[in-house]
Amino acid sequence: MGWIIAIIVGGVAGWLASMVMNRDASMGIFMNIIVGIVGALLGNVLAGVLFNVQGSIQSFNLTGFIIAVIGAVVLLGIVNLVQRGRVR
Repeated sequence: MGWIIAIIVGGVAGWLASMVMNRDASMGIFMNIIVGIVGALLGNVLAGVLFNVQGSIQSFNLTGFIIAVIGAVVLLGIVNLVQRGRVR
């Protein structure tokens, strides 16, 4: 059941991050899910190291969701840097 929640929360987090970074038109639902899940992993690593905060997208809670969105935004910023040489 945890992986279903991770896919749903990852998709929503990826979609919100793509809206924040103005990349919604260039991404599909599959890429939103991938960016959300990878962003959640990246966000959990960064939040754990920097702020000693732990979150999870396998059991929905607000902290995990916020960390996932922030991680997805950071991931999209990195992708923008690699693709275009600048952050939008």
